[in-house]
Amino acid sequence: MDPIGYVDDKSESRLYIGNLDLRITEAALIKMFSPYGKIISEDFLWHTRGPKRGEPRGFAFIQYSSKEEAEMAKEKMHGKLACGRPLVVRLASEKSQLETANNSSKAMGEGHKIHFTGNGVGQTSRSAKIAAIKNKLKSIEEESSRPKKQKQTDDVS
Repeated sequence: MDPIGYVDDKSESRLYIGNLDLRITEAALIKMFSPYGKIISEDFLWHTRGPKRGEPRGFAFIQYSSKEEAEMAKEKMHGKLACGRPLVVRLASEKSQLETANNSSKAMGEGHKIHFTGNGVGQTSRSAKIAAIKNKLKSIEEESSRPKKQKQTDDVS
């Protein structure tokens, strides 16, 4: 979806599938969603870094050949239990619209927080926010790469 709000046909036939149990495989996901139409692509997301590297992230995207097939799959599969967990199924365009709405409301709240702390700036620049996120990620990576400290026990015989 672009900033103006235009949604192309591809995004209208693409589904976001969330709340996936980590035991669900790509093959199982395709098998669950194939009765509703022709699947033309599937993106099963994996952790690429950190301690969970190579493990599923718990969500995926499925692209159908038509908007109608995607809507049918959404209607039939949303809330359906898979490995004991209810699936969250939305059109991918709906997911991005919800995130945009949530992020803009969070940003407004953050802007007020910054203003009330006496910063004087009112809002931080985009590049400053990106730099802060990069620094946070770097510190997390450094923290996870450090050897764990073990408790020392004093043997007094």
